[in-house]
Amino acid sequence: MIKKIVVIEPFYVVSKVKKFRKWFKMIATLLGIFIILVAICNIFIIFSTKSSIYYDIDKIPEKNAGLVLGTSKYVKGGRINLFFKYRIDAAAQLYHAGKVKHLILSGDNSSKDYNEPALMQKDLIAKGVPAEALTLDFAGLRTFDSMVRCRDVFNQEDIVVISQPFHLERAIFICEHYHIEAVGFAAQEVSFAHASNTYFRESFAKMKMLLDLYVLQTAPKFRN
Repeated sequence: MIKKIVVIEPFYVVSKVKKFRKWFKMIATLLGIFIILVAICNIFIIFSTKSSIYYDIDKIPEKNAGLVLGTSKYVKGGRINLFFKYRIDAAAQLYHAGKVKHLILSGDNSSKDYNEPALMQKDLIAKGVPAEALTLDFAGLRTFDSMVRCRDVFNQEDIVVISQPFHLERAIFICEHYHIEAVGFAAQEVSFAHASNTYFRESFAKMKMLLDLYVLQTAPKFRN
């Protein structure tokens, strides 16, 4: 029995290829535009906040309060999160140097089993910072929330923000938008090899922040 052979017309094949190329070029163009926008947003934020970030504790101006931005204490495998450790080290150093009189610990406490501010408090007390010099903000769900709540809930408009430099860029930019007088004290960086995902996400977080501030006009989840 002879099987019937179906012949596809060359024109049909060419048409399919052209459509595929057209869609591929369109998607590639849109992706390229998006990447350029992300890069521009990041460069703009980095350069506009550069002068407000301090690496030398001797040069940082004295303020009444410091704001420590939270993160998880542990990473997968139960290891200590170096971002957390270095922020605690920087906050304790800042307090003991007399650069701030009080520390606000702002982080996520969205469930009873997850409490960033309480863990920060415990570690800072272990480093000799008195409990009465610590205030806990349990609703710092995002950097945006932490900054706005520092002004609206804790009545602090002249602060030192403590975190890694890449994070401070976003935090300081938010402060400038809301007319909060803020400088950043840079905690020790974590190597790219150990935290590549964090640095990658930050690129998009900066762009999301601009949307929150200028387009969506987002408000903190908890105002009090």
